[in-house]
Amino acid sequence: MLFECANCHTGSLPAMLALLRIKNLALVDELEWHPKEGFIAITGETGAGKSIILGALKLLLGERTDRSIVRSGTDTCTVEAIYQIKATSAIKALLEEQAIEFDGDELILRRIITTNGASKQFVNGSPCNLGFLRQLGELLVDLHGPHDHQSLFSRDEQMRLLDSYAGCGATEQDYQKVRKVVTTLKNDRETLFGSEQASKREQEMLAHQIREIGTAELKPDEEDGLLQRYRVGSHGKRLQELAGESVALLNESENSVLAQLSNIAKPLKEMAKLDSNLESLLNQHASAIEQIEELSSEISSYVSRLELNPQQLKTLEERVDLIQNLKRKYGNSISEILAYLDDVTARLETMEHREEKLAALDAEIAEAKKSLSKIGKKLSDARKAAAPKLAKAIASHLRDLGFLKSEFSISFEALTEGGPGGFETAEFLFAPNPGEPPAALRSIASSGEISRVMLAVKSALAEQDQIPILVFDEIDANVGGEIANGVGEKMRELGKHHQVFCITHLPQVAAAAGSQFVVTKEVDSGRSISTLQEVIGETREQEIARMLGGKKPSAVAHAKALLGA
Repeated sequence: MLFECANCHTGSLPAMLALLRIKNLALVDELEWHPKEGFIAITGETGAGKSIILGALKLLLGERTDRSIVRSGTDTCTVEAIYQIKATSAIKALLEEQAIEFDGDELILRRIITTNGASKQFVNGSPCNLGFLRQLGELLVDLHGPHDHQSLFSRDEQMRLLDSYAGCGATEQDYQKVRKVVTTLKNDRETLFGSEQASKREQEMLAHQIREIGTAELKPDEEDGLLQRYRVGSHGKRLQELAGESVALLNESENSVLAQLSNIAKPLKEMAKLDSNLESLLNQHASAIEQIEELSSEISSYVSRLELNPQQLKTLEERVDLIQNLKRKYGNSISEILAYLDDVTARLETMEHREEKLAALDAEIAEAKKSLSKIGKKLSDARKAAAPKLAKAIASHLRDLGFLKSEFSISFEALTEGGPGGFETAEFLFAPNPGEPPAALRSIASSGEISRVMLAVKSALAEQDQIPILVFDEIDANVGGEIANGVGEKMRELGKHHQVFCITHLPQVAAAAGSQFVVTKEVDSGRSISTLQEVIGETREQEIARMLGGKKPSAVAHAKALLGA
């Protein structure tokens, strides 16, 4: 079912839902809705499918779901929303973090659910995860249903609301920045120095390491030569044996190389007598004998140079073991060991000046705390000045909503050390009935009461609330009569600063809306289909009359009176 309304522009609102398109979601076959500005009422018979509109919005806010929402007989459910945006700073920053294109005017959210349970979601055509959809949703839509008021019980949320009313958001940001500096300095102090005992143990360990490495007097390039000398020294006897064998084979044994060469001299000489061209052979023969003699002499000289002093060999072995032990502790090479020595020397020097650095850090921390205290006092003063005004405003709205003799106040609990939100926590206190002492909101059992408190708070903060779109799902449950008129009026006032959607059964609330849409359930070819249609003029009068209990002339007259009011 396709439906479109004119005048779909953001006007003075920072953002508004300009289009909601649903396909194959539960009882909805196909729906295209262009809502207007201001306060919009969504009405219809119980079971007609009003919750489907809410469900579609929740899907686009990143709520988890399953395949059961896909309309039977189809494979895919699609929900798409187009938001017209004017105030873009926070949203633009969030989109830039994810490298999502944004022209500063239109934001398109799309989500696809399939029968196999898979979910895909897109922002301006770029894929994203559900967490990112939720982040965007927190900036765009504030949704309140029968189970969505728990946030109002949180002290942190109450403080946020108070700060918004007091207009001290910038001061609160300054507080957070300075508190972060204080926290960082404290962490640095703890990390660098730790406890006195731990610092002393570490100094002793570093000093020992420096002594152990320094005593070794390592040279960057000594290891290769040392290992070579150690190998030679440890195999000295075997080298002597091999050298003796070589010399013997060259010139000492009966069949030595030199003896064999000498035997060759006689036939070579006779050959040269018979052929003078063979004189060169005699020269080569003499050269060979000379080379063998030189080789034998070199081997003998090498043997004489071999150091077989056991004490020297032991010294070499101890040096090799020392270097290997240091490598196991401090690095894979001498160069790494020396680099480690430089590092621990610097660390020990820093620790030996611990008192000086500690004093410098303490001075920085004291200065930062002084600044934090100054900003915290400014924040506290703003809150304490605004709290009675906010409480008075909320109490006034509560009286309009049926709590004629209720009390509402805001208390503070001081914090010795500055907490995440300042030097105090806030608590909203409410006494709905005369004679009862004010109690924390979380102790209110009635969902109807807390729903009206939420509406009163939203009404008091209408101009300060930065979230542009408010959705109320049967927030008017368990109320009627004049209270219902008050709820409708509050919704209308909220509509001046927000785009407000309210799913309601109360004719007084629906009549207060700037526009009204009716959800109906029809049967087409044996299938149930939910549709959405705007009601205006006489059609709207008839819908309000239906909500009043019938379409009798008296109900129609009452409907006209409500709409006329």
